[in-house]
Amino acid sequence: MDKGEKGKVPYILSNIEKCMCSLCPVQADSKCAQDKLVSSKKAMEQMPEGEVPSPEDIPGIYCSTGKATCEDLNPDRQCICNTCDVWKGYNLGEGKPSQYFCQNGRAT
Repeated sequence: MDKGEKGKVPYILSNIEKCMCSLCPVQADSKCAQDKLVSSKKAMEQMPEGEVPSPEDIPGIYCSTGKATCEDLNPDRQCICNTCDVWKGYNLGEGKPSQYFCQNGRAT
């Protein structure tokens, strides 16, 4: 998780649930991201209501948490951030960065 400047997108359950990163071509072939996706879904099913996993355990919501910890993403693939309800809801197209948060860091 990036330190320093506070981001625009809160790391909360409703944003995690809306997040489209799990469908993104950039991380589609990432073994790391796919493994985290499976384990985070299992963990969230067992957590008390309203709690969220550690950001490092979620392969997504990078607009909130910053650059991906997985190193096997493919930034040459098409980013789908602009199709996400989180992106739209927080007007992230107007910020910096505006896409590829997994590579460029959180939205500010």
